[in-house]
Amino acid sequence: MSNVKDFLKRKDIVITPQRYLIEALGAMAQGLFASLLIGTIIKTLGQQTGLDVLVDTAMSGPAMACAIGWALHCPPLVLFSLITVGYSANALGGAGGPLAVLIIAIVASELGKAVSKETRVDILVTPLVTIFSGVGLSMLIAAPIGAAASQVGTLIMWATEQAPLVMGILVSVIVGVALTLPISSAAICAALGLTGLAGGAVAGCCAQMIGFAVMSYKENGVGGLVSQGLGTSMLQMGNIVKNPRIWIAPTLASAITGPLATCVFHFEMNGAAVSSGMGTCGLVGQIGVYTGWVSDI
Repeated sequence: MSNVKDFLKRKDIVITPQRYLIEALGAMAQGLFASLLIGTIIKTLGQQTGLDVLVDTAMSGPAMACAIGWALHCPPLVLFSLITVGYSANALGGAGGPLAVLIIAIVASELGKAVSKETRVDILVTPLVTIFSGVGLSMLIAAPIGAAASQVGTLIMWATEQAPLVMGILVSVIVGVALTLPISSAAICAALGLTGLAGGAVAGCCAQMIGFAVMSYKENGVGGLVSQGLGTSMLQMGNIVKNPRIWIAPTLASAITGPLATCVFHFEMNGAAVSSGMGTCGLVGQIGVYTGWVSDI
């Protein structure tokens, strides 16, 4: 047992919630922000301006996997091999792509670190172990993870069938939570086609992003305000794991603003307005509203 502990210590393999649920998850959120969100903005601008060179830009899976590998202190060969792992996990994971990337990239990273520089042909062994373990796991568990994440979409669909007041609360809270969790709320909302009054209820989920942005302004300053208010509240997942209570206020705000959107202001969304799944206050959400409006016209 002592030999195993010494080996893990030498390889910097630290199996703790701090390492996996805080450090790795926090890094993954930054990888998502630097790929999917920015990529979606650039892609939409390209579509609206006719600049095809801007359309195909998002590589969220590889970016998230590399960010996780960086947080786990992976050596270069492991880190670069995670590009393939992240792509396969995200592609096979569907709506649960980011969650699949998190789990699979952690396993592939640690296995790659374990064999790194242990042989004379490290340049072959390390990438092979990292890629084969990651892609193999993707084939085995990414789809089930995606199916489980899609159950969240089923719950949202059930919520949209309720009375406007109940629907406004449930949809806003559920989508708001999905925005912050490491699952693809964009894929879920696009698959469900939450348009019309049900789409309007998603307006409440903007409270998650604005709530976290305002709450953390003292600690994160303008940078945190912009990255969360215009980007994603997923950046807060590491802090939520540390202290889940910080999730209470934004979630309550979602429960209040949702029914206001459906029952008082009768907000509706059409076409691609909710396909971003990012709410209605973030820059991605604003672009979604604009493209939906253009489509409706």
